[in-house]
Amino acid sequence: MSSGGPRLRVLPASAWAATVADELLDRLAAEPRLRVCLPTGDTPVPLYAELAARDAARSPSWAQATVVLLDEWAGLPPGDPARCDVRLRRQLLDQLAPPPRFVPIDVDGSDDEAAARAHDAAARGLDLVVLGLGMNGHVGFNEPGSRPDDPTRLVRLAVSSREAATARYGAALTPTAGITVGLGRILEATEVWLLVTGERKADVLRRALREPEGVDCPASYLRRHPRLTVFADEAAVAGPRRRRPRAPGSAA
Repeated sequence: MSSGGPRLRVLPASAWAATVADELLDRLAAEPRLRVCLPTGDTPVPLYAELAARDAARSPSWAQATVVLLDEWAGLPPGDPARCDVRLRRQLLDQLAPPPRFVPIDVDGSDDEAAARAHDAAARGLDLVVLGLGMNGHVGFNEPGSRPDDPTRLVRLAVSSREAATARYGAALTPTAGITVGLGRILEATEVWLLVTGERKADVLRRALREPEGVDCPASYLRRHPRLTVFADEAAVAGPRRRRPRAPGSAA
């Protein structure tokens, strides 16, 4: 990829998941020991469904790959339906046979800071990081205020992110904090993908790609990566310019 900026791939909504799956499986075929960091949220759900369907044909195998979880709510009990590890297992990992090695975030102990440090070590040396884009410009739980050298860490969640845990994902209680792979680790990866779908993401995608980088939109720092690819559907690129809301939502 050239140094002229992110590679933007604009795809019809009907082909978006299949095209991204093709690209990811190409990476896996070329590097069976692929170390990939995967998100949860709404955006990657059709991609994971496509990958699970492809795995039924056994091409190619995930057996030697490692999947590192991007982020996790703190304070939710094991098995809570909003947990990121629970959702990623259900949507993808449990449907892969044999499954890849999975590295969740250990939020079930008594020391979240120690869990963050341990996951920071696991997030080094990633071949690929796949991200969604939050309505407030976050990637993972790197909320506004995050900086490009941040490590994996315990963070305080934006109100909109807390509400997503219960309203969108059915959490038994509302978490106020989470652990996320930091922008510093994301920018160290060999390759970064940003997944963006839907008209409602048009304004924040425009902000992330075209306006000066800044802490108000952590996704804008991704432009520093020499191998950033944005996989957007047509609606996310062609959506009308609107005034950005005062209290944006968050689900990626």
